[in-house]
Amino acid sequence: MKIGELAQQSGLSASRIRFYEAQGLIPKVERLGNGYRRYSPQVLQTLHIIQSAQRAGFSLDELKLLLPDADTGEYDQDELVTGLRGKVQEIEAMQRHLAESRARLLEVIDGILSRPEGMSCKANAERLLSSVKP
Repeated sequence: MKIGELAQQSGLSASRIRFYEAQGLIPKVERLGNGYRRYSPQVLQTLHIIQSAQRAGFSLDELKLLLPDADTGEYDQDELVTGLRGKVQEIEAMQRHLAESRARLLEVIDGILSRPEGMSCKANAERLLSSVKP
């Protein structure tokens, strides 16, 4: 399929597809006599994998380790598993950080709502801010 059709089916721009090709994320493609690129149906699947992985937080460099070799189409199972496990660890660390941030925010909300009677909003804010730990 030509790049316009691939762009339409993948939801990516033609320039993004060319960028992925230049970065080695998809294999160099065959060119027709008129210079147009002709992509195999497998490239569409690879583009879907790239999009999903980017939504999961993978960088392009990380993706290069997870995708099949552009020349042989083979996966390096050890690199694939190591890369995926590493991303799971990053996600778990992010989840812990978010849970801590959520708990701190809920404490602040509680402090705002439980303002001592007669205390101004400004004084309460100063009280709360002085107790916030970086």
